[in-house]
Order: sequence, then C-alpha cells, then structure tokens
Amino acid sequence: MNDARPLEAGDLQDWIDKLRAALRDEGDTDVPCGECTACCEASQFIHVAPDEADALAHIPRALLFPAPGAPPGHLVMGFDEHGRCPMLRADGCSIYAHRPRTCRTYDCRVFAATGVVPTGPGQTAIAERAARWRFAVRDERDRDRLDAMHEAAAAADTDLSPIARALGAITRVTEGAPE
Repeated sequence: MNDARPLEAGDLQDWIDKLRAALRDEGDTDVPCGECTACCEASQFIHVAPDEADALAHIPRALLFPAPGAPPGHLVMGFDEHGRCPMLRADGCSIYAHRPRTCRTYDCRVFAATGVVPTGPGQTAIAERAARWRFAVRDERDRDRLDAMHEAAAAADTDLSPIARALGAITRVTEGAPE
C-alpha cells in the first residue's frame, strides 16, 4: 500500500519565488524528494538544450536523439522499456550533479499548487506524490493565490500536457507578483 501521509511542500510564497527563478534558469528547484524517483520512472523524455555542455558531457551520446520540432542541437533522452531514465541507478541519479536543466527545474509540487493531476503512462506515482504535498499558507493572500492557481489550471486548454497546464496557471497568477 502506498504511503498517504501528507508531505510538507514548504512555504507557498518561498516556493513560488524559487520556482520562478528556476524557470528563468537562475537556480534549481529544491524538491525534497527523499527516496522518491517517480519522475525518473515516468516514461518522460528529457529535453537537453545545446547550451547544457556539462549535462551533454555526462550523458552517453547513444542515449540522445534530435528533439522533434525543436531547433537543431536540441536533444531528448528517452527512457528504457520500463519507463525509467537510463541514468537512474539503484542508489539514485548517476549524473545528479550534472543533470539536465529539465531535471533541475522539474517540481511535482506544481500539480499540488494547481490541482492538475498528471496523467499518462507512468504518471500514477507522480500523481500520488503530488496529492500528498501540503503548502504552508501564511495568510489570506496565500490562500487566494492558491485558489487562483487552481482556477487558472481548471480553465486552461485541456489539450495541453498536465505540466504545461500547471506551469501556465502558476505563471498567469504570479506574473508581476513581487518576489
């Protein structure tokens, strides 16, 4: 049986500030993953941009393919027959200190903040983890912001991927907000 105990997601405003900085490539998200590797086992392609020399130096070239629809030089790393990232080992990510930007900025708490449920092959564990996150809400402003992110996500185009809906909702609600 899966653990259903709530997980502390941190202070909502602090989290928003760090997420926005990570999305601007000004830092990483700091997800308290513990031993969770759900995102690494979710049949997700990992985008690697041409400017990510460190990550590219640590990923075997045979695991990288041109990213469909992206400009030349943009690559994706696939997953194995079980949906696992090929860089994942029994003790965690084998290139953690050198992981691609996609991995450094991925934060499953976006689903908890917006009420979006990740769907698709291999996404069940991410959805279960996201359902456990609980943000510290300091005041009515935080509560209103959380409600607004849920509303924005619910109104988003359902043709978008769950991550795109969640990030779009967060951006719409927090754009122009002080950091």
